Parts: sequence; C-alpha cells; structure tokens
Amino acid sequence: MKKRYGIIFVVTLFCSFLPLAHAESQATLGDLKNAYQSKLNEKAENDRKSEEAKAEIEANRRAIAQAEADISKAEEDMEEAQEKINESNAKIAELQERASKVFRYLQQMEGENAYVEYVSGATTITDLVTRIAALEQISDYIKKTVTDLQEEVKRNEELKKDLEVKKATLERQSKEYAAVIAARVADVANYDKYALSIDDQVKATKARLDDAVERCKKWAPDKGDSAIVNVDCIEPKYQNSIINDGWLKPLNYGVVLSQVGARWGSYHNALDISGSSPFEGTPVYAAAAGVVAATVPRTRCGGNMLFIDVNVNGQSYLTYYYHLLNFNVKVGDVVTQDTVIGWVGGYSTSTSHGGYDSCTTGAHLHFGVAKGNWDKYHSSPQYDVIVPPGFPNTYGWRFYSRTDMYRG
Repeated sequence: MKKRYGIIFVVTLFCSFLPLAHAESQATLGDLKNAYQSKLNEKAENDRKSEEAKAEIEANRRAIAQAEADISKAEEDMEEAQEKINESNAKIAELQERASKVFRYLQQMEGENAYVEYVSGATTITDLVTRIAALEQISDYIKKTVTDLQEEVKRNEELKKDLEVKKATLERQSKEYAAVIAARVADVANYDKYALSIDDQVKATKARLDDAVERCKKWAPDKGDSAIVNVDCIEPKYQNSIINDGWLKPLNYGVVLSQVGARWGSYHNALDISGSSPFEGTPVYAAAAGVVAATVPRTRCGGNMLFIDVNVNGQSYLTYYYHLLNFNVKVGDVVTQDTVIGWVGGYSTSTSHGGYDSCTTGAHLHFGVAKGNWDKYHSSPQYDVIVPPGFPNTYGWRFYSRTDMYRG
C-alpha cells in the first residue's frame, strides 16, 4: 500500500512539471510580424508628433526670447520716461520759482508805483503799448510754459503706465509660452519614467520576431527560408507553457525598500528589493518558470530590463526585473525557477556612479508582476499590476529564503 502511494506521489510530482495547455494562445509568427509592423507605425506616428512638439517648443522658445527682448525694451523706455518726468518736474519747479519772483516783482512795482512809472514813462503810444504787452507776455509765457510742462509730465506718466501694463502682459505671455514648452516636452518624453521609449519597444519587438523566425526555420513543416512565410508557425515549446503551482522569491534574501503604487508624483509598478552590502552582483532567479519575452539593455531609467511570460495556476502573468547588472538569458529561452536570469545592479550602473541608469542610486532589484503577457504591454506595465504574490506591500519587510511567504 505504501508502495502504491509512493508511485502516485512520484507521478503527481512529475506531472506538475510537464508542459500543460496554456490558458492563452501564444503569439504566432504572423502575430509577431503584425506586432512589429504596428510598432513601426506607432514609432512613425510618435516621431511625427515628436517633431511637431519640438517645432512648437522651438517656436515658443523664440516667442519667449522676443518677449524678453520686448520686456527689456519696455524697461528701457520706462527708465527714459521716468528721466523725462524728472527733467520736466525740475523745469516746472524752476519756472514756478521764476514766476513767483516775477509776480512778487510786479506786486512790488504796483505797491511802489514803479509799475505805473514804468508804463507812464513811455514817450509814445507805441512805446506804451509795447511796455504793457511786454509785462503781460512775461506772465503769459511763464504760465504757458508751466502748463506745457505739466502736460508733458502727464503724457510721460501715462506712457509709464502703458509701459508697465505692456511689461506685465509680456511677462504673463512669457510664462504662458514656458507652460506650453513644459507641456510639449512632456509629450516628447513619456510621463512614466519607467516606460520604455518607442525605440526600445521597436527593438524588443524586433528581437522577439527575429527569434521566432529562427525558431520557425527549424520547426516549420517547410524547412529553410520558406518557413518564414508560414504565419502560423510556432515552435512546439511555445505551444504549451509550464504552469507553475506557486511563486518563489527572485532572491535568496532581501528587504522591501519601496512599494507598489503612487510614489514621488508617479506610479511605481513594482517592489524595490535590496539587501546587505555588497548587494550588487547577487544572483536573480525567475520567480516563476516561463519564457523570456524581452530583454531591453541600458535604458535611461531602469537600466537592463528583463521580461518573462509565465503561467501560474492557469493565469498568465508578465514578470519583470529592472536594474540588472547583466543578463544571463536571451529572448526565447525557457527558464525554470532555478534559472539565474541575471545579477543585481543599480550601483555601478547608476548615473550617480558613472553609469547609464538615472533611476537608481544604489544596488537593488525592481521586481514586478502584471496580469497578461508581454504582447499586452510591449513596455513597463502601468495597469493590471499586482503586488508580487508572497510579498506584503510593506516597507521594511524582510525574507531570508526564496520560499519565505507572506500570508498576512
């Protein structure tokens, strides 16, 4: 009886690792060709929009430069207007002083009959008229000059106000131009810092297509190059996928340093896991058996990125591992949970330490899981992301083996 149970156990264990029917059909060569062409079309459209955005950015930069030049000119005109106001005010003050002296002199002349004597001292009628007119002209001239200067001051004050309004308008427009630039720059560069660029997506899709072509040359009914035209071609190992009955940790030990969810104004689509120093170079394992869907090297944010399609208990998932020091697998490889897929990077690969990855400052693994597969995303998933099974979404949680499971 015990022998029979032993046989049943061995058979059950053996069957659990056999390839089983995949819950979702795998992409055929035709699907991959269509996906690649779609990415090329997307890239062409993206490039067009990018060029439009860049042209708009340049136009707004020129507008800002012109606005700044106009602001500088307005400021110069305001200074010039203020100088004229000051000069006019000085002349007004001077003429008002002169006028007051003339008026005081005339008053004195009237009080001392000097005015009468001056006028009556005329020898002829013409001389009399001339003397009276001269005194009146002096008074009128001063009055008119003061009035003219006051009008000039008024005009300059109005000009100054107009220039102040113009300056404020130009400054507002400059800010609006800057806002447009910021928005269009965001259009050129994806908001999601971890998202693969369209160029990276094209390369990854092409790499998968090339791998499928090579497989089809070997496995299609028609051998050689003619196999490439067989759009239904798919290598047998891809027709079925290993269905895992559970998950393992991607590392032998570690601590959660960052959670899945909103972080620093963006969406963090994975757990960041680190460990005791020196952590860089630590082996990274596949958390579930599956097929390597994409390897994207040396990205500006995420460094070396690895994507693996897996199936756990009949559900398809995309697992992804970022900031790797190096890859140990390639597109198309079938990996098990014991496969070392790469090694932890994030320190020497960071831009702060002379590397190329701007989204890390220290050694750690960015490990994520999303429902679906690579063909669903072709990039870093931002929807249907789940907390990796067996982990709490908790800062500081530690594990000490690949089988440590959180069941909170």
